Amino acid sequence: MADVTLTIGDRRHTVACRDGEEPQLRKLGELLDKHWSTAARASGGLNGERTMLFVALMLADELDEAHRRPPEGAGAVMLEQVAERLERLAAALEN
Repeated sequence: MADVTLTIGDRRHTVACRDGEEPQLRKLGELLDKHWSTAARASGGLNGERTMLFVALMLADELDEAHRRPPEGAGAVMLEQVAERLERLAAALEN
């Protein structure tokens, strides 16, 4: 097991992880820290726990938006499928 120290906002957190997972954990910590100042303003700077809640809500919103967004290239595939379906319907109507 490895220990990684993350700095999120003005606080340091030591977190255990499996060997080799340190870079990913640091990356995730940086993502949290990136949102910290905005979340601190939104929470009124009341306390770290509330600020972390706002960070979590901001990330959950980004995740929800990503889930609702179709994958890149999906629009072209869907248009092609619709075009093929319309061609089949047109052919059926002609017969």
